[in-house]
Amino acid sequence: MDVGGTFTDFYALNSSTQDVLVHKRPSTPDDPSRAILSGLVELAEGSGVDVGAVSQFAHGTTVATNALIERSGGDVAVITTRGFRDLLEIGRQVRPKIYDLKADAPSPVVPRQKRFEVTERIGPRGEVVTALSDAEIDAVVERVAASGAECCAVCLLFSFLNPAHERRIGAALRKRLPELHVSVSSEVQPEFREYERFSTTVLNAYLQPKVTRYMARLAAALESRAAGAAIGISQSAGGLMAIDRAGQLPIRTALSGPAAGVVGAVAVAGRSGESELITLDIGGTSTDVCLIENGAAAMTYGRDIAEFPVRLPSIDINTVGAGGGSIAHIGPDGLLKVGPESAGAVPGPACYGRGGTFPTVSDANAYLGRLPAALVGGGMTLDRAVSERAIAPLAARLGLELPETALGIIRICVSNMVRAIRAISVERGYDPRDFTLMPFGGAGGLHAADVAEELSIRKILVPLSPGILCAEGVAMSDVQESFVATCRVNLDGDLSPIVEVIRSLTDQAKTWGDGAKGLILSTSLDMRYVGQNYELPVQLDESDRLPAVGKLRERFLATHQLKYGHSDPTAAIELVNIRLKARIAQEREGDPQLREAAADGKRMSVTAWFDKSGPVETTVVHRSKLDPGEVLQGPAIVTQFDSTTVVPPRWSARVDDARNIIMEFHP
Repeated sequence: MDVGGTFTDFYALNSSTQDVLVHKRPSTPDDPSRAILSGLVELAEGSGVDVGAVSQFAHGTTVATNALIERSGGDVAVITTRGFRDLLEIGRQVRPKIYDLKADAPSPVVPRQKRFEVTERIGPRGEVVTALSDAEIDAVVERVAASGAECCAVCLLFSFLNPAHERRIGAALRKRLPELHVSVSSEVQPEFREYERFSTTVLNAYLQPKVTRYMARLAAALESRAAGAAIGISQSAGGLMAIDRAGQLPIRTALSGPAAGVVGAVAVAGRSGESELITLDIGGTSTDVCLIENGAAAMTYGRDIAEFPVRLPSIDINTVGAGGGSIAHIGPDGLLKVGPESAGAVPGPACYGRGGTFPTVSDANAYLGRLPAALVGGGMTLDRAVSERAIAPLAARLGLELPETALGIIRICVSNMVRAIRAISVERGYDPRDFTLMPFGGAGGLHAADVAEELSIRKILVPLSPGILCAEGVAMSDVQESFVATCRVNLDGDLSPIVEVIRSLTDQAKTWGDGAKGLILSTSLDMRYVGQNYELPVQLDESDRLPAVGKLRERFLATHQLKYGHSDPTAAIELVNIRLKARIAQEREGDPQLREAAADGKRMSVTAWFDKSGPVETTVVHRSKLDPGEVLQGPAIVTQFDSTTVVPPRWSARVDDARNIIMEFHP
């Protein structure tokens, strides 16, 4: 179950027969669990799924992300080392917008009067410089209690090297205030860089009350429908974690939806023999893009969420505010703009007929004839006349004809998507022409060809269920846990501390795995030149064995050359962090087979606009009627329950043996 801004998607897999059923319904932003529970009822009634027999629920959620964007988390307090309570406001002293002298960084989620200090100090080697007394702990716990906070973050200097002081404060808080949600930085993300570690821990505490309540409510509802079913929550690094773990570390779920789409993309593209991909996940409110090289997506360990820095492993995804619900408007400069404001699920685009009046990207597609009259298997009808009325005022202000205005809306939206892809490809030394574009999400297929042409990409892979791929990715995800430790050592020095840390992390991972079959460990080292401020991850061949120094040096130099275009073989190199990822691989037999409802087999013809030269006769066919090996010449529109794929003139579409559509450009 994947909850998006506009739709909530369901992917049901029978592990015995490999049969798959899919479902889609509008999201309920006020309470995402309502859409989930209603969807389960609809899935049972419409497709005969016995919800009571479900053995596992896997869920991708936007609750944490929305809480950060809306700043609707809990009433949070912070305990920190004396003299450092203003660190959250001082930050890195970097302007949020380098060319805007008036732009302010977002104010901390913790007001200054709820940032409490304790007299203690751990030194840079983990030594105790100033001991923490019991009286100091008792005093600060009472101050937290008197503040009325419902959650508290504990962030002390150098606790990633010696967590003893943090653990004592955390234990005292939990004993004295059992209802208080407590986040301890050495438990949330025990690595160096105090500002990012503090920020991540504070945001985790801030999210705990809301996410914990949501998880508890959802778990109870699912338990009442399928007693004993396991519940996994998708996380930003691409795997699942237990629902109670998600309540403890909600910050890990903040980018889980897009990450699940990448997991699904890798699995589905692999069935067609594709491993070099650029994914294009277009939903109702945003577009997420990711570069996949050799069947693996790049990871990042630091990024901003709602303008707050977060230091956690996550799939490297670039997001832009362009989707089907993005609103077209005239900017202050008198020019046409599209997004980032969105019509969302409520009221949605004007063509949905739910009270929306603003012209959106979906309205432009509907007016140009690129969208069918009904979506979601007939569960939602589109009104082209309403789209026309919504676009007309915009066209009048621009002095353009309606078709030209609608085409302009789409061109600007596509331009925003192309810019996001260039940021993860061209700007990092990759040529987009060497990759296959893989669109998914409800609107991915609508814009894939336009995006591909802008980037000179000649091949597109459209998955069998593009609008449900994020939900499929959640279902395909393995249970996963991440471990990290900071150990700063010169590469030419004594590496025995690194070996010891690797052994310790491996033991932690095996304890977490608890003897599970299919436990897979993967270790990487964060390395940099001495004096550099940022690290590069270097993967180890064997998770528990450190390679020779010469091999490590070669790998770092190659990684640095790829990332920055240069390297210095003579410069000193140091190791900073050790990261270990543990996952329990699911046992899978065969490829899933989608069970589709019967569809009208007749092909029909409509007039659709692809450029300003005028409308052209366009074939419309339901995807279920396309057999493997069949080739469709553009212009054509392929409809299906969860998405629509546009095959413009000069493009062809072929169904491969995995039932994915392979689109190719013919100049």
